[in-house]
Amino acid sequence: MDWIQIKIITTNSGLDPVCGVLYDLGITGIEISDKEDFKEFLENNKKYWDYVDEELERLKNADSCITVYFSKDEDGKKQCDLVKAAIAELKESDSSGRFGTLEILEENMKDEDWSENWKQFFKPLAIGERVLVVPEWETEIPESDRIKFLINPGLSFGTGSHESTRMCIEEIEKYVKEGDKVLDLGCGSGILSVIALLLGAKEATAVDIDPMAVEVAYSNLKLNGLTEEIYHGFDGDITTDTALREKLAETKYEIVLANIVADVIIALSAFVKDFLKEDGVFICSGIIIERKDEVVKALENAGLKVKEVRTQGEWAAAVCTL
Repeated sequence: MDWIQIKIITTNSGLDPVCGVLYDLGITGIEISDKEDFKEFLENNKKYWDYVDEELERLKNADSCITVYFSKDEDGKKQCDLVKAAIAELKESDSSGRFGTLEILEENMKDEDWSENWKQFFKPLAIGERVLVVPEWETEIPESDRIKFLINPGLSFGTGSHESTRMCIEEIEKYVKEGDKVLDLGCGSGILSVIALLLGAKEATAVDIDPMAVEVAYSNLKLNGLTEEIYHGFDGDITTDTALREKLAETKYEIVLANIVADVIIALSAFVKDFLKEDGVFICSGIIIERKDEVVKALENAGLKVKEVRTQGEWAAAVCTL
């Protein structure tokens, strides 16, 4: 299969609104890169592009870049058009220019180029004190006592390289206990919930608005030698799907996770208490720093106690209890 790659050029201030626009369209499989990542990506992978012109070289200095991939078919092209229209509306509303140029770069990639691209760009990554994220094709794995999480990046549904994902994994290390039940809201690749299982959780439930993300999560579950008996995947939007919320609330979880964006975390905050055990924790990340206080206020207004707020780079994470 061939792919359409869309890169949206923005600023740090634009990351959250652009991610929000994509999420509203049902697109949660995204890759976020800062300007240094983007520069390295272009330099190391020129041969995989149809062309790299002067304009693209100039954009290496853009603050941030958000990448999404679509299948090169009619459905994929329709999704591309929806993204372009939504970003155009966002650009029109940004009279101050805080979100940057919001330029969209569209490229075609062949399946074999996609695979080779990832093999060069994604290497084993140590996170926290106990986890090592390893791409499935990596043959030279460093000797380590760390728990190895094997991953097929799929369509960029979360690989652990982003600050928000790293913070979530580090918090999971602190709080997960043998026998815990985990709920992963916006599961993406399943990286958080599968790592929680590898660290000792008894079972995990994973939810994403994108059905393809749930499929990728199941794939990564099996890749790590775990069975579907301890993993329950659902696709849907719990902020609007009452039946799904009620289904999830039938179980109380020691750990609830949400590594999404500020707007979605604010929307989710009203329902977190329905899922948490009395002594459970809610770990949320994907919050751009400038909206940290807004998210904390929403969490507190929802009756949660914010136990910890931490930051890495331009991103924040919070740990909450009842």
